[in-house]
Amino acid sequence: MSANDFPKIPDQEFANRIQNVKQKMEAASLDLLVLYSNLLDPSHVRYLADVYPINESAAVIVPLEGEAILCSGQACHAWSVHKSKIKDVRVLPEVGEVAGTEYEIQGQITFADVFKEIKDKYSVRRIGTVGTLTFPQVIYRQLTNVFPDAEVTNAEALMYEVRVRKSANEIACMRKAANILDDSFANVLDKMRPGWTELDIHAEIHGAILRGGAENVAIAWNPMIPSGPEHTQLCMNMNTLRQVQVGEIIDLQAGACYEGYNAALCYPMVLGKIPDEIRDSVRIAEESMSAIIDRLKSGATSRELNAAGRGVLERAGLAKYSPYGQVHSIGLLECESPWLPVDQDYELVEGMTVAVDVFLFGLDWGSFRIENTLAVTGDGAELLTKFNENYLSRITQG
Repeated sequence: MSANDFPKIPDQEFANRIQNVKQKMEAASLDLLVLYSNLLDPSHVRYLADVYPINESAAVIVPLEGEAILCSGQACHAWSVHKSKIKDVRVLPEVGEVAGTEYEIQGQITFADVFKEIKDKYSVRRIGTVGTLTFPQVIYRQLTNVFPDAEVTNAEALMYEVRVRKSANEIACMRKAANILDDSFANVLDKMRPGWTELDIHAEIHGAILRGGAENVAIAWNPMIPSGPEHTQLCMNMNTLRQVQVGEIIDLQAGACYEGYNAALCYPMVLGKIPDEIRDSVRIAEESMSAIIDRLKSGATSRELNAAGRGVLERAGLAKYSPYGQVHSIGLLECESPWLPVDQDYELVEGMTVAVDVFLFGLDWGSFRIENTLAVTGDGAELLTKFNENYLSRITQG
């Protein structure tokens, strides 16, 4: 097995990302950008520094005129220095362990100290923050105290504008994540038997993902293996000791994270004889997914893609069981912005990576998803996860 089998993002690409962000900052008249990431959403810091917090949070501060600074907690400091593509790494307690663990680290400072250092060097009139749903009050308060006269604005959209079009290296990492995920599903499908618990299935998929070379399951959810008419109706769930049975719906739902990049895959299955109502519904869902994928290319809009998929469901009388749009972006998060809305003409561009997620929720016998990960090209889409292409016929025709 060669190094070429395990692609990486080169150092120069990380350096280019900082410059691209600064160009966006300049266009938006931003003098300072403060990005925050935690375990729920490590993506912004990972994108710029290749650092993801292990048991803490992290941040990146980007002055328009100066060098970027990575902000690490105490416990992860050595890890951050080892991993970071940003060379200036500071230890700051506000992104440390939530218990407030004290470490004797020389030179420990606060965010206020860093902001004052920047204020002494540069003119800062307009500041952007990134991390809309997670940005901590303790950091925000220090930011506004040090820069009382500056305008502070939400700059989340700026970062996603930079991130939305993936490079060849990023797509290679996502392709690797997809290949690992395909193999993990094939592994469990060969082994599953009636009487296995949802946790047994979870363990097999998770183990295969790690053995395949992924760093973890998808950011930010564990494999979900709901089974039967009760558990599959939960939409999001934690796995249990419930034993899977012959003739019932079992949802295999998982993602793999490789070099920070995620692929997602969902497959509905039945052990033993497949009831007609399950087979018919899965076949319609597959047709809905195919209608979307057939139109998935640069220039297509979110409205037309969702309409194509929903049209199949409407003709089959199943649209009322589809609670949300069927296409979303995927990359450093399993589900990241932009969500592709059903009622807007958001235009796809070459290099985007998306998940097509056909979810039928609340049927009499249960719920299920079919989900694939794809890369958008100029004249179509590359199917990154290929498991459904190879195995769905076992349900729809078996």
